[in-house]
Amino acid sequence: MKQTLLAILLLLPLIATAQLQDNFSDGDFTRNPTWTGDAGSFIVNAQQQLQSNGPAVTGTIVQLVTPSQAVVGTTWEFWANLKLATSSTNYTDVYLIADKADLKAADVNGYFVRIGNTTDEVSLYRKDAGKTAVILINGQDKTVATTNNVVRVRVTRTINYEWELSIDVSGTGQNFVRQGTATDAAHKRSSYFGVLVRYTSANSKNFYFDDFRITDTQPPVLEELQTINQQELTLRFNEPLQPEQAQTIANYTLNRTIKPTIAELTEAGTVRLVFGQGFGVGNNTLTIANLQDLHGNTLSEPVVRNYSFIPPAVLPGYNELIITEIMADETPVVGLPAQEYIELYNATTNKVLTLQGIRYSDATSTTTLPNAQLLPGEYAVVVPNTQVASFTPFGKVIGISNFPSLNNAGELLQLRRPDGRLIYAVNYSDSWYKNTAKREGGWSLEMIDVTNPCAGSENWTASVDLRGGTPAQPNSVAASVPDNTPPTIVSATAISPTQVLLRFNERLDSVQAATIANYSISPTIAIANVQVQGPLFTEVMVTLSSPLQERQLYTLSATRIADCAGNLNNQPQTIPFALPSAPAPGNVVINEILFNPRPNGVDFVELVNRSDKYIDLKNWQLAITAGDTISNLRTITATNYVLAPGQYVVLTSNPENIKTNYPAAREQTFLRMSSLPSYPDNAGTVVVLQPDGNVADRFSYSSDMHFALLDDLNGVSLERIRLDGQTIASNFHSAATTIFATPGYKNSQSRDGVAVRQAFSVAPQVFSPNGDGYDDFTIINYSTDQTGLTANITVFDSNGREVRKLVRNEMLASNGFFRWDGLKQDGSKAGIGYYIFYIELFGLNGEKSVHKEKVVVGSRL
Repeated sequence: MKQTLLAILLLLPLIATAQLQDNFSDGDFTRNPTWTGDAGSFIVNAQQQLQSNGPAVTGTIVQLVTPSQAVVGTTWEFWANLKLATSSTNYTDVYLIADKADLKAADVNGYFVRIGNTTDEVSLYRKDAGKTAVILINGQDKTVATTNNVVRVRVTRTINYEWELSIDVSGTGQNFVRQGTATDAAHKRSSYFGVLVRYTSANSKNFYFDDFRITDTQPPVLEELQTINQQELTLRFNEPLQPEQAQTIANYTLNRTIKPTIAELTEAGTVRLVFGQGFGVGNNTLTIANLQDLHGNTLSEPVVRNYSFIPPAVLPGYNELIITEIMADETPVVGLPAQEYIELYNATTNKVLTLQGIRYSDATSTTTLPNAQLLPGEYAVVVPNTQVASFTPFGKVIGISNFPSLNNAGELLQLRRPDGRLIYAVNYSDSWYKNTAKREGGWSLEMIDVTNPCAGSENWTASVDLRGGTPAQPNSVAASVPDNTPPTIVSATAISPTQVLLRFNERLDSVQAATIANYSISPTIAIANVQVQGPLFTEVMVTLSSPLQERQLYTLSATRIADCAGNLNNQPQTIPFALPSAPAPGNVVINEILFNPRPNGVDFVELVNRSDKYIDLKNWQLAITAGDTISNLRTITATNYVLAPGQYVVLTSNPENIKTNYPAAREQTFLRMSSLPSYPDNAGTVVVLQPDGNVADRFSYSSDMHFALLDDLNGVSLERIRLDGQTIASNFHSAATTIFATPGYKNSQSRDGVAVRQAFSVAPQVFSPNGDGYDDFTIINYSTDQTGLTANITVFDSNGREVRKLVRNEMLASNGFFRWDGLKQDGSKAGIGYYIFYIELFGLNGEKSVHKEKVVVGSRL
């Protein structure tokens, strides 16, 4: 490249004479301009003409050349006199364009005018290296048919490579006659202009030349713009350029504002431009100004050249190819073809992405995408091959075989490169619709802000397009949802004595989040390793150097954790956790159940951990009984979910519905299940199973357990009364009618255990059975150190009349309780006043004792 530039610079002294003009008036052809070649075979005669003067030997060929780079937009003119009869052995070739100084060489390229030959004419030829010259313009025969053949020749070549040959046989230049035209662009570079004569021995001194003039009045023309790579162009002009202007970066502008960092003249008419930034994919505009050719012809106005740049397609990197729309439930049809689909989007600004070999997976299957490409910012819909025609009207369609079926409720979708590297992953859910009606089918899920692919549910919602979706098109819900908030820890779960799994609310910077120094545990335990879990990068596995202890609460601190968007949290975050213990039946029990919801409501089952253990509900199940068989099993959660001592969890398929119907519900206690077992309104059995298959708790309910004076049971839950009591009918009561249910917090009818100092005690001693949640019933607590006792309890009013047989032949435990809801035997409400519990105890050997306890039925004003 330096040698090429040096050659160009060496030609600079010739620029002034490049528009050749030589009439030999100085009597010397060796300078001003310099002619070289067979100098001993030419002279300048007394008439100041160039004359042949070679050896008188038949078959001699002699030549002279002078530098010339004129190729287009040029006029060549000269005078000649051949004082001989022209023939195949007596003629002259005047080379207008030649790439070599040796015109006799077989490999010369160029154009020449031949005067003479067998038909005594003046014609224009093209010479290609190694080939016989071909005629372009065949001049009129017999125009040089005497022995004193004077002719003035004029040849023009336009910037469009159109040739014209004219001659004036008077030699005056006043009577030119056109010999013909032709278009030829085979040779676009020149180094020399020259004359070559061939003669027999008698004609060695009979060739005369004069008035050579080469005129170029046209500015350079950009013939070719070639993109070399994303930041480099090659410009090829139709003629050599003046180097200083050609290498001035200010003379070039890309897309109105961008200047090159390098402007280099690599050949006489070729410029290399290098830019500091990549070209835009698609249309670009280059503006060129102030360039000159070697003859000083300057561009009269800027040249504007539009070009399209499409870089080579590359495999996408992380988050460069993303899923921006999901049609998981296509029926009932709204306006689109009845077909599941996903939409892909090229999230880059300057890359063409190839899809060839990319693996698309759902939770259970994988397929491979075909050889297709996506331009920056381009969308495409992916459907089965059989559905391509149905989706073509919407935009770009990619058909695949073995299209993975999408789960309506949600699942994990992944895109991976052929080498297995993750490109994008999304774990969608039908809760992302944020619209109860649309989640039932026919509407797609659309990403709101495609520039924020790291976001989760907050960046997705149901389509608002009237067709139900926007396959292969910008999403109907498009808006800006910037991520300006650093990540926070959602949960910490000890999945083994030496491993703690952290879950964050958004995707993390996997490098930053894997730094051990960013984490600490109290009481102090050293951390051996930290690994961010793919493919969603919302989980971090912390490996400890020594094991955790059961029933010990720990605190984990994390700092300097950044999300995928780069938001960094410099403030420590803390979260408690503990090592879960193996459960035993009765540790986690049923605390509340809603089996007869309001119209359009849903069921829920509330569990509570009444042990001192931390218990993981992963792989626990809800079920029912069919006869003696446990059936209709539903997994509560497939992920870790640890219940602390005394913690509630509300199991439901629709937490939003529960929150709507019970505004006081604690959302943080909700655990969504895809579906619950069927719990009929009249009666049923709730079964809770541990992962080992043991029954953790079981509750057989019926609508008869509700408070008899309730007018409407819909939406009223049954609540556990005493946490440490048995899961039996007598330990459950209708929730207070002021709130109807207490999902996620303490039951409205909850009663703490009473320390019994005698065999029986009553609390409260005054109650008001009106369903308002305040002392709606009274409890008869008992405690005995004798086994095998049986009890009868009868309620009498203050006049001694029997009101209700409350308990009959009930075998007593060591301690427990009985409940009276203030109802008489016929189901009517007992009036206000004093009542007596008449309690009879019978021993195994027939012994009997009687106890009486007073209670008051009151009324709340």
